[in-house]
Amino acid sequence: MDSSDDMHDANDIESLDDDFYSDDVPMDYYSDYDDDAADDYFDDADDADRIFSRRPEQNFTILKESDIRQRQDEDVNRVATVLSISKVSASILLRHYNWSVSKVHDAWFADEDRVRKAVGLLEQPIVQCPNDEEPTCGICFENYPRSKIAMASCGHPYCISCWGGYIGTSINDGPGCLTLRCPDPTCGAAVGQDMIDLVASDEDKHKYGHYLLRSYIEDNKKSKWCPAPGCEYAVTFDAGSGNYDVSCLCSYCFCWNCTEEAHRPVDCGTVAKWILKNSAESENMNWILANSKPCPKCKRPIEKNQGCMHMTCTPPCKYEFCWLCLGVWSDHGERTGGFYACNRYESAKQEGVYDDSEKRREMAKNSLERYTHYYERWASNQSSRQKALADLHQMQTVHIEKLSDTQCQPESQLKFITEAWLQIVECRRVLKWTYAYGYYLPEHEHAKKQFFEYLQGEAESGLERLHQCAEKELHPFINDDGPSREFNDFRTKLAGLTSVTKNYFENLVRALENGLSDVDANGAASSKATSSKNAAGSSKGRGGRGKGTLRSSLSNRMSDDSHWFCEQCTYANVKSATSCQICNHQRR
Repeated sequence: MDSSDDMHDANDIESLDDDFYSDDVPMDYYSDYDDDAADDYFDDADDADRIFSRRPEQNFTILKESDIRQRQDEDVNRVATVLSISKVSASILLRHYNWSVSKVHDAWFADEDRVRKAVGLLEQPIVQCPNDEEPTCGICFENYPRSKIAMASCGHPYCISCWGGYIGTSINDGPGCLTLRCPDPTCGAAVGQDMIDLVASDEDKHKYGHYLLRSYIEDNKKSKWCPAPGCEYAVTFDAGSGNYDVSCLCSYCFCWNCTEEAHRPVDCGTVAKWILKNSAESENMNWILANSKPCPKCKRPIEKNQGCMHMTCTPPCKYEFCWLCLGVWSDHGERTGGFYACNRYESAKQEGVYDDSEKRREMAKNSLERYTHYYERWASNQSSRQKALADLHQMQTVHIEKLSDTQCQPESQLKFITEAWLQIVECRRVLKWTYAYGYYLPEHEHAKKQFFEYLQGEAESGLERLHQCAEKELHPFINDDGPSREFNDFRTKLAGLTSVTKNYFENLVRALENGLSDVDANGAASSKATSSKNAAGSSKGRGGRGKGTLRSSLSNRMSDDSHWFCEQCTYANVKSATSCQICNHQRR
C-alpha cells in the first residue's frame, strides 16, 4: 500500500483519476488518428493538448458523504413510494436486502407476508393497551402515564428511560444496532430510526446515523470505501471492462478486486503472494540458512563476521570450532592449513561429505540473492514514485505559476509539464509491479523471460530519460530571469519523451496482461506481437521499438526526404540534425 505521503490535495492531482491503460479502449485510441495531426504534433501546442486530453471513460464513481446521503435518501424514497410504506419501514427493508432496491421489490411482490415476518415489520400490534390505564414498563415494571411510554410496532410498552438505556447500549456495541429488535425476547418486531430519534441522546443519534451511512457502502457489493488512511470517500464500480484500477479523489490508486494498491498489469494473485513474501518469516530463515552455520555444540546459528576461521560461540557455550569443517579448534593449527584455510574441510569436500549441507546453503543464498534483486528494484521504483508525487504537487502549486511568469506564457500552455509528471507517476507504479511479475515468471520459460526483460528494459530506459528531463532540465527555466529561446525546444523534447514513454509502457502492459502469449515456442516474438508493437509504436507519430514498419509508414508520409528516423526512439528528425531531438541518440 502507498504511504500517506500519497495523500495530496484532491484538486492538485485530480488528473490521476484517468486510466492510462484501459482494456475497453479500442486499439486506435493509441495508434490511429489523423495522419496530418501526427506529422505536426509537436508544431501545434493546441493539438498536443487535445491529444493528451483524450482519455477513456472511467468505470467507477467517487462519492463524497453528501453524495452517499443523497443516494441513500433516493433509494429510501423510491421503495417507500412503490410499496406505499413509511420511510422508516423502507429503510429497514433496504438494510435487510443490502440496500438493493430491485431485491426489495422482487421479494416484496413475491411474498409480502414472508418478507414482513423476516424483517420485523408488523401490520398489527401484538399487545393492545387500554387508553385509560397506566401501562407497566416491561423492563423496570413500573407504571407510567402514556406520555412516558413508547412502543415499537408490536405494542410492547417500555418507559422512555428503559428504551434509552436499551438503545444506547446497543449503539455503543456497534453497527449491530441497525438490526435492533423489540426488547421482549419472544418478539421480533424491528426498532426503526423513529424510535432512535425519540429516545436516544444526541451522541447516540450521531453514532446511529454514522453506522447507517456506512452500511450503505459496506453492505452494497457495488461500493467500497477507499482504503487509503484517513480517506472518507467511497467508490461505486461498474464491472465488465476487466480493469479494476480505481483512482480516488485523495490521489490514492487501488485495485477494486483486492483493495491493495493499484497493480495493473499484474494479477491480484501475484500481488498477494508478493506482499506475503515481503512480510513472511521465510525470508528470515533463508537469510539465516545462507549466512550462518549452527554451533556444533549448542546448535545456535552463528554468523561469521571476521576473516579468521577460528569461531567462538557466545556464552555460556563458548565452544571453539573451525568455521569450514565445524571441527573442534584444538585439533587445528598450522598443520591443518592455518587460520584462514582448512585442509580437513577440503579433503572432506572432495569425498562428498559436505555436499548436501553446502548445496542447501548455496541454494538458500541464490534464492535470497534473486529475491533481493527483484525486491530492491520494486522498492526503488516505489520510492521514486513517492518522490514524483511530491514533485508533481510542488510543480502544480508553486513552479507552474512561477514558470508562467518567467517565460511569459499562460499556464494553459504549460500543461505538457503536468502531463509528463502524471505519466512518470503512473509508469513508476507499473514498472514497480513488473518486478513482482518477473520474480514469479518461471525460470524454464526462457523465451518469455527474454521477451519480458526486453520490454521491461525498453520501458524503463524511456522512463529514466523522461524522468531526468522533467526533473533536471526544467529547473534552469524556472530560475531564469526572463523568457528563454530554448524553452520551446524543451517543450518539444519533454512532450515527445512523454509520448514515447507512454507507448513503451502500453506495449509492456499489453504484453503482460496477455501473459506474454506473443512469444512462440522457438523463443521469438510472433508476427502478432511485432505488428502490435509497431502499431503502438506509431502512436502520435513516434514511440515503441517496431522500427521497420514504423519507419516505412512514416517514410510514405514524408516522401520529400526531409527527415531521418532515430534508431533509438524512431522519432522523425529534420535532415540537418546530427542527433535525435528526443533521446539525443547520434545519427549514423
